[in-house]
Amino acid sequence: MIRRPKPTDSEADLLQEQERFLASGTPSTVNVVRRPDKRSGDSKGAQGDQRDVVTIQDLPDELPTLTPAPPKKSRLKVDRVRFEDEDPEERLDRHDTHISAVLSKIIVPAAGEKRSIFARQIAAQRIKEGNTPLYFAPASRGQTSGPKVLNLSPESTMEMDQPPSRLDRFSAMAGPRLVSGQGLGGSDSTVEMLKIQQENQAKLQAMSKGEILEEQKRLLGQLDPRLVDFVRSRKAQGALASAPQPSNSQDERRREQRLQETVMMPDQNPREVEMEREEDEDEPTPQPPMKEEDLPVKPQKEWVHMDKLEPEKLEWIRDLPAPRRKGTKQAMQARFDFAGTLIPPTEDLPTHLGLHHHGEEPELAGYSLQELFLLSRSQVIQQRSLALNTLAHILTKARAGEFAAALRGSVVSTLLDAGLLFLLRFSLDDNVEGVMSAAVHALRALLVSSDDEDCLDSTLSWFRGLASFPLLPTAQEEEDEEDEGLPEVMRETAQEKEEKKTDHDVARNDVVKGLLRMKLLPRLRYILEVIRPSPRVVQDVLGVLIRIARHSSSAATQVLDCPRLMETVMSEFLPCSWTVPASPTPQSAYGLPVANAMKLLRVLATTGRHACARLLNSLGARERLSRVLAPEPSELLLEPEEALRVSTEAYRLWAVAASYGQACNLYTDLYPILVRVLQSAHRPWRPSDPLLPLELHRLQALLTLLTHVTHTAGCHQELQAGLVSSQGAECPPPPPVTWGHVTGLQPTVLGLLKGCVRTLGEPVQRESTLRLVPAYLVYMGAFYSQLSIQSSFNPVECLQELEMLTSEVLLPLLSHEAVHSLINNLKCSSAVCNPQSCCPGPETIPSLPGLHCAGWTSAGGLPGPNSPFPLITSLCYLLDTLTSIHRGLVRKFSSLLLFEAVLGYLRGCGQAKPTLSHWVLRHEHHLLYLLLRLACRLVPTDPEVAKHAALFHHVSLVMLPWLLPGSEYLAHELMATMVFNKDFIPEGQIGGPEAAEMSELRLQECSAPPLQTLGPLLREACVQLPSVRGCYLSHLAHMEPSVLSSRDFHLGRTPWLNTQLLPELSGPSLPSDWPFLPLVSLYEQAGAPDGGGLQVESLPAGAVQSVTHCLQWLLLLEVWREDALRVVLPVAKLARLACIFLCSSDLFMERPVQRLTWALFRLLTRPSQLEALDLNSPPTGLASFNDLYSALVGQFEAVSFGDPLFGCVILLPLQRRFSVTMRLTLFGEHVGLLRSLGVTLEQLAVPMERFTSPPEDSLPLLRLYFRALVTGTLRLCWCPVLYVVALSHLNTFIFSQDAASQQVETARRSLLRKTHYLTDEVLRSHLLLFRLPQKDAELGFNTYDQLPPIRQRRLESVLGTQGMSDSKGE
Repeated sequence: MIRRPKPTDSEADLLQEQERFLASGTPSTVNVVRRPDKRSGDSKGAQGDQRDVVTIQDLPDELPTLTPAPPKKSRLKVDRVRFEDEDPEERLDRHDTHISAVLSKIIVPAAGEKRSIFARQIAAQRIKEGNTPLYFAPASRGQTSGPKVLNLSPESTMEMDQPPSRLDRFSAMAGPRLVSGQGLGGSDSTVEMLKIQQENQAKLQAMSKGEILEEQKRLLGQLDPRLVDFVRSRKAQGALASAPQPSNSQDERRREQRLQETVMMPDQNPREVEMEREEDEDEPTPQPPMKEEDLPVKPQKEWVHMDKLEPEKLEWIRDLPAPRRKGTKQAMQARFDFAGTLIPPTEDLPTHLGLHHHGEEPELAGYSLQELFLLSRSQVIQQRSLALNTLAHILTKARAGEFAAALRGSVVSTLLDAGLLFLLRFSLDDNVEGVMSAAVHALRALLVSSDDEDCLDSTLSWFRGLASFPLLPTAQEEEDEEDEGLPEVMRETAQEKEEKKTDHDVARNDVVKGLLRMKLLPRLRYILEVIRPSPRVVQDVLGVLIRIARHSSSAATQVLDCPRLMETVMSEFLPCSWTVPASPTPQSAYGLPVANAMKLLRVLATTGRHACARLLNSLGARERLSRVLAPEPSELLLEPEEALRVSTEAYRLWAVAASYGQACNLYTDLYPILVRVLQSAHRPWRPSDPLLPLELHRLQALLTLLTHVTHTAGCHQELQAGLVSSQGAECPPPPPVTWGHVTGLQPTVLGLLKGCVRTLGEPVQRESTLRLVPAYLVYMGAFYSQLSIQSSFNPVECLQELEMLTSEVLLPLLSHEAVHSLINNLKCSSAVCNPQSCCPGPETIPSLPGLHCAGWTSAGGLPGPNSPFPLITSLCYLLDTLTSIHRGLVRKFSSLLLFEAVLGYLRGCGQAKPTLSHWVLRHEHHLLYLLLRLACRLVPTDPEVAKHAALFHHVSLVMLPWLLPGSEYLAHELMATMVFNKDFIPEGQIGGPEAAEMSELRLQECSAPPLQTLGPLLREACVQLPSVRGCYLSHLAHMEPSVLSSRDFHLGRTPWLNTQLLPELSGPSLPSDWPFLPLVSLYEQAGAPDGGGLQVESLPAGAVQSVTHCLQWLLLLEVWREDALRVVLPVAKLARLACIFLCSSDLFMERPVQRLTWALFRLLTRPSQLEALDLNSPPTGLASFNDLYSALVGQFEAVSFGDPLFGCVILLPLQRRFSVTMRLTLFGEHVGLLRSLGVTLEQLAVPMERFTSPPEDSLPLLRLYFRALVTGTLRLCWCPVLYVVALSHLNTFIFSQDAASQQVETARRSLLRKTHYLTDEVLRSHLLLFRLPQKDAELGFNTYDQLPPIRQRRLESVLGTQGMSDSKGE
């Protein structure tokens, strides 16, 4: 092997290695060629140039440009050549920096230009992965890994397709357009090329028009779209060279229409974004090529290289063709102006706007997304900045839903698929501040939704409004084939798998996590600390940081841990001292308090008490709170609006800290200031004041702070007692505020509340009053909830206060017309009753979840400005607190529940089918829970309210599977107080069991002749309701940690609260099939591990009792609350009931279990339930019902002992309309159980016609039927039901004379012949003379006395004359 030269080799060593290489005969990897001398015109280059040129295989002719190179500057700029007759105006135009002049310099690369080695490698990798190769942008100076910027491919481009070229005219050409003959063997390639052309023409002439169009359609579907575009461009060049004849224009238009119908497929790429247009007009006639006399400037002989006219290049100086006056139904490419507004294709805009350029459609104004991507990689700074700003405007409008009606598809999804995230990340590293600022603005437009932020801010003062869900994408389980079969110890952890992913893979699943992976936070810190950009960029950076902090607690931790990031924010945008800005609009945000910086601290504090303590103690947020809140907003030396915003955000940050029991020592320091601000709410509000909304937000934030301080002070006594009794055990320290510190606030708030009730009658003050009343009510509820647990609690004095509060405030408030108007709007503002109001918009993508609040800040809806939910919820919270202390006041508030609008709202909720886990539903669940709590106290005492007890019970049942994570305490309270409360099941007390007994069919019990009815079972279930409740609560014991955490949150136990960030919004807290939970739990504990072989004695203690209580509850729901179980499909109900048979070998034989299971099985086989039963769709939690049925059949064969109930369960899936697989399973693999499947036709709860109609068409199954009958495995005395089913299908099959395939007809004749020659005369007569199933008949079916003539003739035709003579002889 030849070794490589080394630096230490001498010249002799190199010569020796050269001789060894030449002697080995190894071919060289480089060749020395002689290039011709271009100056001398020598094409051979033998004597013109003696230079040695080295060529390497696969090396591109041009070096790949990986970074935008700065334009070269000429050293001879001052000595620029100018012509004497040069027009000064033209010279000014060349140096014009107007936007149109900047955009006119766009350089569009040719379609066939060579790509860099880097781009080709990435494209090859994408082809290997099965994806369409996309074009890559130049690499950035950043240090991120993974794929670089992806250009928009033709498949992902936002299309508004143009009419295609008329490719069918290739057949009429005189010669081939694309075939040149180069590369053909032989001396005369032209002759060979013409032969090929003639053969092609002959084939085309032999084909019909339909065949030609079909072949075109097939070819266009197979060819690369870029190849088709190349063919069209060659055709267009030929069309320009020879103008079309006017006489052929009609033919051309017809061909154009045919080709549009052929080429434009209706099933286009769903990821495309397209615009609809109307009827198309005629295509403009192409203009003749430009000649020398058409030139505006005549070329001079002195001009170098201007003696040759190039018409193709001169086409750019023509006037733009006029845009289409009509539209087309076909999709067109979406184009936008610089404000991000969609430009209609028919709009004629002036060229001075800079929206026309040398693109594919020069007559159309605006830029497509692909062109903006190209522009963002330009070497011209202004073009890069302009493209990024335009993309930012497009993203903002798209996320606001402005393109939903005009475009088909998602703009955001299209841009992300094309690599927008990498483009923005690379642009952040640009050393030009303008480009970097535009990239920050576009990143904020991508990540931040202003509507979402406004909705979250507006709900902060609502009941439990501080909490929020993390904005995490829905977790998707990825199957890892590499880990299959490996033991648990050897499998990769989730963290190891995450580390192996590339940036592209991470960003595709989670945009925020991908940005964090690409080191976004250090770059943002550098921008804030070093570059010190303009105020708008600072606001954008803070908005991006807020959105990252909302992602998850781990993302918030990364923000806090980023070196010098939070220190820069605190020192630069939340200083402790600052000077008055020189102008109303300061040129720099540095050195001044910024409201968004305070909001960032608040969002970070929401993620956990440790993050909050870190902000307060390590980063100096405590000092900032004192500095900002001590003076009035007018004294902060800021603009009035910004001063109010900073003050409001400071109160909100303090409220979050107080919700953990932190920063409460500031309360005693700033108490006089807080009281002064609170008392200022007495003044009348002017609706015309532009600062009024900000003033109201500030007061709401203050009341939220006081509410949480009151909760914290209420826990002081409990913590103090716990600290004394803990004896060294871990216990939270008592907070610095005591109950005595907050008792003085209640009279002030009560006075404000009374004033609000008085001002509700003033139309001028009504709107602002309704904004403040919810916060007052929430504070009063928190005060009295903590007052009742204090050692200083005086019951007599408190009851007098509550009666005064009721008579002077609450009852007048309830009877006011403004409150009535809000109550009337409950149903129309409900997200439960109107699930379409919270559906994800067209721009919602899984990798970047949002709150779907677009339009809610200005329109109606649950979190809207005129929503009735904050006031009604806070009022119900106060009523719940008061009635828990003074039960004598309960009946005074019955009018709220008897309000017709409230009852109509509850009925709407009972009939609703919300399918989304939307964050805003949490607030509506609070209202529903509090209304049901009030009903729970009123139903036993108020007869009028008791009339609607069934409605309240139904709402509580349907609400349980709706409750979101974080509401486990509400679910526990509903189950403990209301769901199993006999007061809310009036049917069990007023003859309900007897009514059910009269209306339902009687149930057959297998062990005794008497008939068991529903009445006794329901009566016994009502008696056992307390035990049933205990059974379900014990089965939900695994949720105890979640329930305790949720309890601390809902009861305001602030010292025990760890975070205001709710659990991930992955679905409801309880499964929709929670009533079946004891059955499923028992199967998972005993049935699945032991294969269902355990006897009752071996089951866990109390298993039979638990199953009995579960069945009693299911029976009660099926009879009286059937609508509450409609979310559980019949197939899921059947699968859950099957657990009774699979979890034990004899549990189903226990008398109480069997009685209740029989009743449920009869209810499940009612006609309405049978019609809804679909076994072809897999039930929740199972891959398919067939697997469950196989397990059931095996269990029946092993342990059933012929039990009729188990037998009916086995027979139910054998209905004709269900999959034949289950029938084949029984007759093919478990045919032995037919001897013990002794269910009679009277015991069968399903009509026989469902098994026998329509006739069976599966030949394998029919052969199995016949074999089972002939071999004696299937007998009438052993399995009467399937015996009749087999007879019915075989009789219909052998005598059928319908047209069928040869195979089916042969099988018919064969089975009929075999039937005729059977030696078992009984079976032979049953098969031949079977007529119809009949339940009352002795055999279970009717027979003919003799064969009908048509069947007799059929039999004769099959057997033939000899067969018939033999039969007569017999």
